[in-house]
This record gives sequence, C-alpha cells and structure tokens, in this order.
Amino acid sequence: MLNLVSSPGAGKTTLLVRAIADLKERMPVAVIEGDQQTSNDAERIRATGVSAVQVNTGKGCHLDAHMVGHALDEMTLNPGGIVFIENVGNLVCPAAFDLGEAHKVVVLSVTEGDDKPLKYPDMFAAADLMILNKIDLIEHVDFDVDKAVDYARRINPEIEVLRLSARSGEGLDALYDWIEARRSAASAGVAAE
Repeated sequence: MLNLVSSPGAGKTTLLVRAIADLKERMPVAVIEGDQQTSNDAERIRATGVSAVQVNTGKGCHLDAHMVGHALDEMTLNPGGIVFIENVGNLVCPAAFDLGEAHKVVVLSVTEGDDKPLKYPDMFAAADLMILNKIDLIEHVDFDVDKAVDYARRINPEIEVLRLSARSGEGLDALYDWIEARRSAASAGVAAE
C-alpha cells in the first residue's frame, strides 16, 4: 500500500490515472481516494476500470487509519496487488499519520517552490520517495531541481528521488520499477514467514 501525499494540484490524480492504465494488466490495483469534498477524483480513477473507494474528510485535513480501515473493508483485495491511497492535498497533517502503508510517497510538482522540503520538513522526513512531477514543465518555471533534492536530503538523507511527468510519460518506467521492487520484496517477506 502506497500513501501518495502532496500539496493540492501537484498531480497525484493524473499520476494515478496514468500509472493505473500502465500497471493494471501487470498487477491488481485498487485506490482509496481522500478528499475533503466531492468524488471527482474517485470518478476519474473508476473510469480506468479499477476499484476506488471515496473517503470524504469534511473539515479534516488528512486521512487516518480508521478511515483507511473502513475503506479497505469495502474493497476486494487480490494477492500480489497494490493499493494506492491518494491522501488529501496537504503537506502538513498527513505527515503525522501512519495509515498502515508500506511507503509514504511525496509528490512535489516543479510548479511549486523548490524550498517545499524545508518549509514542510515533517512530510519529507516521513516519505520514502519524493516524486518530482511535471518535469516536462521545468523549462517554463523557476524551480531548481538540484536545490529541491538537496533540501529533501538534508531533511531525510535516505529519501529516494524520481523525476517524471505523468502527462508525457517521462520517468514513469523508473517509478514502475520502484513499485515492482518493493512489491516483490513484500511478497518475498510474506513467503518467508
């Protein structure tokens, strides 16, 4: 289970739609979709043909384990599959909540400031992977990729970084390899027990 976290508008839903289209023939995929209001993103996910459970938090700024547990009760989980959690767009609150995920993945868009890791250190400290999304726009924005990576690694020296574009597809194979490696390791760990 991967918990995707980001600011609003960083491209989590677009990334998920693209990843689902590319991965759903290789592995079972399901999504827990978190938003304060509406089911717009869940509808986009369901249009890909995979299961998506909508969780509306109302005035809440994050998903919690109780909400995720109830969402999982509504799903049919297939062995060897992956569950993506698309958390509420927020770089503060979701950092403090363990949802039972295997990995927290922070999505940082190049349309945001390269100083986000320093401004929101708890999120980057909690994440295993930072995705620099919308890399196809890098020539059109004032974003220093090296600074963003340096700042993230000052907070979390172990954080892995992938650069990609959900729209153009650039870098997606590296993300899929990252997912597959962790999925295989998790399966091997279960088989060893």
